[in-house]
Amino acid sequence: MSAYNLITILGPTATGKTTVATHLARAIDGEIISADSRQIYRGMDLGTGKDLSEYVIDGQPVPYHLIDIVDAGYKYNVFEYQRDFLQAFADISKRNKIPVLCGGTGLYIEAILKGYRLIQVPDNLEFRKQFEGKTLEELTQILSTYKTLHNTTDVDTVKRAIRAIEIAEYYQHHPEIKTDYPDIRPLIVGLDISRDERRARITSRLKTRLEEGMVDEVRRLLDSGIAPDDLIYYGLEYKYLTLYVTGRLTFEEMFSQLEMEIHRFAKRQMTWFRGMERRGLSIHWIDASLPLSDKIQAIRNLW
Repeated sequence: MSAYNLITILGPTATGKTTVATHLARAIDGEIISADSRQIYRGMDLGTGKDLSEYVIDGQPVPYHLIDIVDAGYKYNVFEYQRDFLQAFADISKRNKIPVLCGGTGLYIEAILKGYRLIQVPDNLEFRKQFEGKTLEELTQILSTYKTLHNTTDVDTVKRAIRAIEIAEYYQHHPEIKTDYPDIRPLIVGLDISRDERRARITSRLKTRLEEGMVDEVRRLLDSGIAPDDLIYYGLEYKYLTLYVTGRLTFEEMFSQLEMEIHRFAKRQMTWFRGMERRGLSIHWIDASLPLSDKIQAIRNLW
């Protein structure tokens, strides 16, 4: 029997985490729990890189959890994620399957692996008013002054930054909730990739997803009644494609700005993962450019 009861596959965007996680799950009779802050939304498929076809191997589905669980337009948060993860973890473990946590949202992953006792943070409209008119850079600087857990990897819009400050402020004045937390013994595997290869993969993937209809996906979401500002709130692809679809950016401006922002996002992800290591979590890094079979075997050897 392994000393671990959870395998975590993490890494920056475009490192092939889903492919590794699904093939690993198939090999060890496991099930995937997504750790992606945007794949939880229905209808947000290409922009979030769900790649649901990868959850079918040799005609057989690989079970997954926490994908497509809420409607686009909703503002899901880390408290809800931890709650939903624990339910999925208990369900998978009860059936004697192996949970495989896979994703790139460092805040969600760390909240699970370190067992943070989180509380639901209510909206505080009066508190938010003091930040009206501030730039994203100013808000990011304010956020960095807080010592409590907050997400810096996904904060790329003013609205998200203000919400992150609101949450950090709330935690300074409220004790963590006291609840029982399951014994989670994680094997943490990171997919490492050179900066040049990561940038090449990001650019290639962005072009492919645009060719596959990512612009049309954003148009459908807007046509369904979701407000442009609500899509912009999700950042990255949805921010820049919404700006393009609503006429505030040309296609060329959208592509160049989005490409640059995804590169920055990947760098922030790696900064978060290195911080996780400094905060006591041991990550076994594997070369993402190795053949798939070699990566799977390396993880199984660790397991």
